[in-house]
Amino acid sequence: MKKLYIILLMPILGLAQVTIKITAIPSNTPVNPTIYLAGSINTWNPADANYVMQPDGLGNRTIVIPEGTGTVNYKFTRGSWPTVEGNANGGFLPDRSFTFTGAPQTISLTIQSWEDTGGTTSTAAANVQILNGSFFIPQLNRNRKIWLYLPPDYNTSTKRYPVLYMQDGQNLFDNATSFSGEWQVDETLNTLFANGDYGAIVVGIDNGGGERLNEYSPWNNPQYGGGQGDEYMAFMAETLKPYIDANYRTRPEASMNALIGSSMGALIATYGACEYPESFRKVGSLSPAYWFSLSNLNNYINTEVSALENHRMYFVAGQNESSSMVPDLNTVRNNLQAKGLSASNSFTKIDAQGTHSESYWRTQFGALYQWLFANETLSIPSNGVMSPMIIQTVSGKILAERLSSATHFDIVNMAGMVVAKLTLTNGVSQLPEQLSKGIYILKTSGHNIKPLRVVKK
Repeated sequence: MKKLYIILLMPILGLAQVTIKITAIPSNTPVNPTIYLAGSINTWNPADANYVMQPDGLGNRTIVIPEGTGTVNYKFTRGSWPTVEGNANGGFLPDRSFTFTGAPQTISLTIQSWEDTGGTTSTAAANVQILNGSFFIPQLNRNRKIWLYLPPDYNTSTKRYPVLYMQDGQNLFDNATSFSGEWQVDETLNTLFANGDYGAIVVGIDNGGGERLNEYSPWNNPQYGGGQGDEYMAFMAETLKPYIDANYRTRPEASMNALIGSSMGALIATYGACEYPESFRKVGSLSPAYWFSLSNLNNYINTEVSALENHRMYFVAGQNESSSMVPDLNTVRNNLQAKGLSASNSFTKIDAQGTHSESYWRTQFGALYQWLFANETLSIPSNGVMSPMIIQTVSGKILAERLSSATHFDIVNMAGMVVAKLTLTNGVSQLPEQLSKGIYILKTSGHNIKPLRVVKK
């Protein structure tokens, strides 16, 4: 009985531990810093080797504090008090604290600055704005900051633009908000535009900090979390994209909309374009963390995904990022190709010098963007006339553009039977309520509009 008693007691002793996780550090942090926790728990030693924050392989630094009692005050340093963390302006930051509660806790934090390096000045270009500092995500009942990049000629033209939906918005445009440096998406696109590029709109969605892993995978990883990716992608496809299409001059058709992300952001981008092919058909996958839900992702592709013939996907990773990075990438890509993704519409770059870092992804973004849209006709034809375009925007609704007048349509099911009729004018209309979930063909008589699939969820 004594052995049984010890076995039962040991896991209980660990239940009240506190895990502290640093999810972001200032972009002006010296390279490869050692970050320490100094506090009342270790006599405020700023360089205690027993309290070093350890990389977790997911871009965070963590430390586990065994269970105790009372309240612990603490700060982070880089090994001395002159290098202690500061507030957003590089000044004094009051002590942090946590209290043991008798239950396990995970505390996710960001370091705003270091007192010896000061605050960080914004580097965002003038054509970058905060669309909304607290955009509501109804599918997850939480809010998120959304960034918006508009091409240099947006306010002086009538052009409609393709849209890039990019994850980890904090890291795209501004050193002041980035983790270890920004991607310089705005500088890159502005330079390409100055050299003749058509231009694109970029929507950057901040990650959720402690919710990042949960939101960026539809499947749960027993060790790290996940499982909210379906709700997150429903927000992207059914809430955010319709809002952007309704309020800005976009090209809303799926072939003109890309999902781009790195690491876990690449995982959700790949999944999102497969799950919502009526909304997104381009993917930029940089250093994908497919390992996080590898078997689930491959099973999903093999059993639920089809008709990827019109998708276009760009994969890039460092040869030595991890032992599984390249094999996992190749496996996922091969499975996607087996479901219709053509060799000409997929590009893979395995880079001997590539690293799992913002600085590396910054160097890859321009080529990725140009390749994704290399075969698209972005400009309006010389005669100024564009063919009518009809696409689904959100469940139960449909968007029509460039119709010369009210147009009558037959809604035909996959058996070829007319199940409903619909009259559309330019703008958003409601689909007939009697339509059940499925795929339909929208047809007209007397008009040369190519039949288009309508997906009703």
